[in-house]
This record gives sequence, structure tokens and C-alpha cells, in this order.
Amino acid sequence: MTFKSLGLTDNLIKAVSDIGYTEPSPIQVKAIPLVLERKDILASAQTGTGKTAGFALPMIQILERGQTMRNRPIRALILTPTRELAAQVQDDIVNYSKQSDIRSTVIFGGVNQNPQANRLRAGIDILVATPGRLLDLQNQGLLSLAKVEILVLDEADRMLDMGFLRDIQRILKLLPERRQNLLFSATFSKDIKKLANTFLHHPVLVEATPENTTVEIINQKVYRIDKAKKTDFTIELIKDGNWQQVLIFTRTKHGANRLSEKLDKADISSAAIHGNKSQNARTKALAGFKAGEIRVLVATDIAARGLDIPLLPHVINYEMPNVPEDYVHRIGRTGRAGAGGDAISLVNFDEVEFLRSIEKLIGERMPAEIVEGYEPGPNQEPTKGASQNRGRSARPQGNKPQGQNKNRGKSKRY
Repeated sequence: MTFKSLGLTDNLIKAVSDIGYTEPSPIQVKAIPLVLERKDILASAQTGTGKTAGFALPMIQILERGQTMRNRPIRALILTPTRELAAQVQDDIVNYSKQSDIRSTVIFGGVNQNPQANRLRAGIDILVATPGRLLDLQNQGLLSLAKVEILVLDEADRMLDMGFLRDIQRILKLLPERRQNLLFSATFSKDIKKLANTFLHHPVLVEATPENTTVEIINQKVYRIDKAKKTDFTIELIKDGNWQQVLIFTRTKHGANRLSEKLDKADISSAAIHGNKSQNARTKALAGFKAGEIRVLVATDIAARGLDIPLLPHVINYEMPNVPEDYVHRIGRTGRAGAGGDAISLVNFDEVEFLRSIEKLIGERMPAEIVEGYEPGPNQEPTKGASQNRGRSARPQGNKPQGQNKNRGKSKRY
């Protein structure tokens, strides 16, 4: 299968070739022809599957065909849940449209609105936005959605998780009745299906992979750890394995800050990203992480959603998520583009039920190991069936995913 066989024009094929794409991903194979046919679609896809190209490439082609208005009203709107994802989508669109005359821009909160307003006044074809800033600028009369032909809700499940449902409903009322709608979500929850039914017209269901499963090539390991010893164990994992790029998840902003400070004191360079950090601080931290200047990025689920980090080898669930789907999103940060990766979960007594809920979601049991020196306390009995491996061999070593005890799901790539 080639991009040409999907019906894309030569200039778009040249653009993806320049980026280094050689063949379309499964989500692209399914989505691109449907978007070109102007179908509404309901797609199950995660960050890392190539979903942005799946909707952006055909979108650019459609807009090029009908580009007759000199003042360039906004003709395509892409809504994303986070600033980081919005910026990443905009970067991708800029790369895809280098061979065309399509203009795009991104707007999000946390930064001065004036540069964003100036770009809108100059005229654009595609707008990438977070809901809050979009409504803010619309209320000020700085943008109009009256000419939108294509609407994309990207990572719709996360937008609902973050409480954007009312904002989405308000935005839908600002759009023309006749338009094409594309909804992308990691999972098809009841809330997502309910939302889809309110604005999608006879949508085509697109699933590139089975629903709610984990990535095959990720080596998932679970350790039963005393809560008070999690930090020391994390430091030992990183130092003994000489891990140079690690993404760690905590449940709270304060927890992320505390862990980052302790890692720095242990001579492991780190940065925390969460909702209380300014956009500039988050952007700087991510850039430093990608460049290898920072070994560890400590993040909350909301801050990390949509981060595009190529070939990330290690993810640590320092604290288990209380929403099972978030586990799938977290470990999907690694194991991309055919590369392997380690996903390590540290589970204390209070988190056993979270682990059980995750196992139910992914349809597999993940036996927990206990490491000498980090055992749960006397009132924290190991989970049923936990491995009593108390040797140092229980720890992942080096930079390569371990071959033993691979708890793998049935492939849902992100």
C-alpha cells in the first residue's frame, strides 16, 4: 500500500516523502480515503499511530480544491484537549502543507493572545485550538467559525475527561449545519458514543486495531513496593539500568514536583510538567527531554497526553492511575514505530484494586514481583500469585526491553 494508492495528490506525496514516511500506517490506510470521500468518521486511534496524518493529509487536499475565497476564512477546525497536543498537530500540518498554499495556525491558553489574534486576522485555512482559548477569542469577536467545512475532535475521550463537554457543545452551535465531522478517540466509552450521536451524520467506524488493548512490543512489569520506598527503587532502576530517557507518571501535581526534586538530589536530571506549570516551562522541559539534556520527565496524565516523544524506551507508573484507560495511554508513550520499550508499574497496598481494574480492561493478568529490600510492610501482603523473586535479577537492566515475563496485550498501537 502506498500514499499514492490512497488518492493523495503529488504535492502531498512529496511532502510525506520529504518527512520520511515510506508507507501509510493502518489508521491512515483506513481513514484517508473516507475523509476524501467526505464521510463522517468515528475512529479509534491513539497518539503515535499516525492519526494526525490520517485526517490532516486529506483535509489539506480537500481545502486546496475549494480554495477560492481571498480573505481565507477558517474552513477546518481541529479541537485538541491540551496545549502540547495542539502545538504538535500544528507542527505536523505545517510539514504536510509545505508543498501547498494552505495556511494554518494554533491557539491555546497560557500565553499572550495577541500574536494568535494577529495570525487569525491575516487569514488562515486550518485552525488548531484548545476549547477554552477558542471560545475566549470567539467571544471577543476575533474569529468566526461560520465557514468551517471540516471539524475534527482529536482525543475526544481526553477532552471529556478534562471537563470540556460543555465547551464542545457551545462550539458545535457556532459551526455551520453542513460540514464534515471526524472524531478520534482512544476508547469508545458510553460518553464518547453519546457525544458522537449528537453531531456525526451516518459515521463510518474506523478501528485500526482491537479496542482497549495494550501494545504487543511493550514489556510490562509490575513490582509490589512499599509506598515509602518507591522513590529509592525508582532511583535504583534508573541508575542501575543507566536509563537516559524515562517518562514517569504520578497522580498529582505536588507528587510530580516532589519526585522531580528527589531525582535531582540523586544526580538524575529531571523536570516536572503539569497543569500548574506555565506553557513556556512545559515547552522548555519537553524540549530538554527530547534533546537528552533532561533524563527524566515526571508528568501527570493530563500534561502528558498527546506528547510526541519518538522511541521513548522507558515508562514508569510511579503511582497507578485510578482510571484503567489511563494506564493504556501511559504505556503507549513507549513501544512506538516498531521499537520495543519497558513499562514499569510500582504498586503499593492501596493500589492493588487499581491494578485489578487495569487487568480487567486489557484482558490479562500481570503477576507482580517483590524485590529484596523494597518489600511491602507487614500489613501489606503481596497480591495473590505474586512472584516471590527477591533477587536483583528481577529488575530490568540496561537499555533493552527484557525478554522474560513479557505480559503483552493484543496490539493497540499508539
